[in-house]
Amino acid sequence: MATATRPAPGGPSGSSRGHGRSEARERLLSTASALFYREGIRAVGVERILAEAPVTRATFYRHFPSKDELVLAYLRGVDAHIRAGTQAAIDAAPSPADALRAIGTAVADDLARPDFRGCAFLKAAAEYPDPDDPVRQVVLDHRAWYVATLTGLFAQVFGDSPRRGKPEHAALHFVMMRDGAMSGAHLDGADAVGAAFHRGVEGLLTLLH
Repeated sequence: MATATRPAPGGPSGSSRGHGRSEARERLLSTASALFYREGIRAVGVERILAEAPVTRATFYRHFPSKDELVLAYLRGVDAHIRAGTQAAIDAAPSPADALRAIGTAVADDLARPDFRGCAFLKAAAEYPDPDDPVRQVVLDHRAWYVATLTGLFAQVFGDSPRRGKPEHAALHFVMMRDGAMSGAHLDGADAVGAAFHRGVEGLLTLLH
């Protein structure tokens, strides 16, 4: 299952509003997504994308009226990939607790990938601090969905236990640990951070209910 870290293999599948798909569009999006994730959104210009796709400027603007539209398509593609992977993990898990473990395992697995460069959404948020920016809104919408999904799972885990914690608090704690793991793995080592993250998830599942 994918987590909120990087473009899906082969490029995101989200589509730009008002534009159909084509081989050139998918190549543009796949190329730009890899560059944005690896090097940063603002660091990659349109000329670089045109050269590496490669496509003409006219083709680019036929599919994406601006670079910002391409950025939105990139993030929507990552979002769609994560939602699909998360739902698959939930559907395959024998219990809500196991679903949370599976989501946590996907986070830890991502930390060890050679192409890991952190969370695509956290990176985008750092580059687009204006809360009214459409890019920032996509980030916030994704995050709200992620927290809500975790909250629902924790609510099922806690049930009617007399030691019941607040599911929303557990979900935010999970996300806080995930954010820290995504940010610190390249400093402290993916194996050590992944193991610590796993222990944290188990703590949320066993100590709060």
